[in-house]
Amino acid sequence: MIAIDTNVIVRLLTKDDASQYQQAYKLFDTHDVFIADTVILETEWVLRFAYDYKVDEIANAFILLLGLVNVKVNHPERLALAITWHKQGLDFADALHLANSQHCKILYTFDKKMINKTKQLEGCKVLAPD
Repeated sequence: MIAIDTNVIVRLLTKDDASQYQQAYKLFDTHDVFIADTVILETEWVLRFAYDYKVDEIANAFILLLGLVNVKVNHPERLALAITWHKQGLDFADALHLANSQHCKILYTFDKKMINKTKQLEGCKVLAPD
């Protein structure tokens, strides 16, 4: 198994550099690939800010990428939950933080937008400190 960095995923998804796209494609085509949560988080940021991808474009790209049989992540169920919540309007980083905190009763934040967007979600509650 190999691990890859954000820029390899970005080349694969955007095809903005033909040579690097071919190299990235070859890695995914010939290896079992591990993608760290931090790489997924950074990839979302790069796609959103550098490539102006919209929420649905990012979610669909992640669903396709993570659906490859040779791609492994730390916690696929948590990542799937984060992607779902992101599609429902939650910031991706916040969604990933919350998905990874489901074993807790409460996630405290000063982010009022996050608190409001998570009120209807099951599991770990998102609240402001008292």
